[in-house]
Amino acid sequence: MESLMHVGFRVRVINPNSRFKSFKSPSIPMDARRNTVTCIRSQQSGTKDGPLIATATSDSLVEELKSKDWEIGVLKDEIAATQGIRIRRRPPTGPPLHYVGPFEFRLQNEGNTPRNILEEIVWNKDTEVTQMKEIKPIYTLKKALENAPPSRDFLGALKASYLRTGLPALIAEVKKASPSRGVIREDFNPVEVAQAYEKGGAACLSVLTDSKYFQGSFENLEAIHSAGVKCPLLCKEFIVDAWQLYYARTKGADGVLLIAAVLPDLDIKYMLKICKMIGLTALVEVHDENEMDRMLAIDGIELIGINNRNLETFEVDTSNTKRLLEGKRGETIRQKDILVVGESGLFTPADIAYVQEAGVKAVLVGESIVKQKDPTQGIRGLFGKDIAG
Repeated sequence: MESLMHVGFRVRVINPNSRFKSFKSPSIPMDARRNTVTCIRSQQSGTKDGPLIATATSDSLVEELKSKDWEIGVLKDEIAATQGIRIRRRPPTGPPLHYVGPFEFRLQNEGNTPRNILEEIVWNKDTEVTQMKEIKPIYTLKKALENAPPSRDFLGALKASYLRTGLPALIAEVKKASPSRGVIREDFNPVEVAQAYEKGGAACLSVLTDSKYFQGSFENLEAIHSAGVKCPLLCKEFIVDAWQLYYARTKGADGVLLIAAVLPDLDIKYMLKICKMIGLTALVEVHDENEMDRMLAIDGIELIGINNRNLETFEVDTSNTKRLLEGKRGETIRQKDILVVGESGLFTPADIAYVQEAGVKAVLVGESIVKQKDPTQGIRGLFGKDIAG
């Protein structure tokens, strides 16, 4: 959190008897900012220009709420950092304007640049979700779910496929593009791709819903669900708010992805409860030892995905799966009867055999099959045989 250690602010005094006056303070340490704000408040009784009159306006109240929301976000980042989470949920500079009584001050900080692509995606998602929540308040989503059909058993479908084929169950990803590869499939029709996957023996489907970085959409998820595809559907999204769980469920999702690199333990626990309540299966994704240990300490997790791609650097190492399943971690997973999904860097039957030997019972694969002219044949090529029932 070193980016929060030194900040400056710009203050504007609101006085009915004089024009706005502004000045810029020198940069001050973070631990001194609270004292500075306290001093400002203590001086609100008046100035040399006359008494101050704090008139409450709707704009100021909105900005104050945004400021409070930002402060909560900073606190969450501090808690997350103690758990080894490096991804900040939002820019440390916060909203552009803040209010302290009649004072308005603007934080200025050079730390508002994302450290990596995952942090950039998360910051964008935080803004996107905030806007969507205003358009579709959560009570409207809960109301819509009252008449929604029951979700399909995502975890059960994976277990059934594994028992039927003796090979890792396939979660086939409906994916047009990615930040690391660009456009993967030009002639992209999500429903046709989904149907080809189902024909090829996929147990479940993963549907990208992020539009800015993956060219996905919730419309794709909804279209696949409405087309009669029987495979349970995973909403592949960057979840940063519980609101997204309800929204995904209204769009036909049977499961959601929760990323341990982004979400603190408390958020994971809270979202697991909501998932269970509204009928969603949670695929909890880890990519290193610390994240795996954190998730194994949380009760109620039934499905863990090991991502061989480092989401901060996008580098891929398939040995990551084997490393995280060795020793006591592997024993704990077996004792808890957690089904493990291998993710990223899987292109050949040898890759599938490698992660299966390491202990996975399902794989999530996108690029290596979606880029094939016929995704059904792509699945056969991935497993080295026909896995369709």
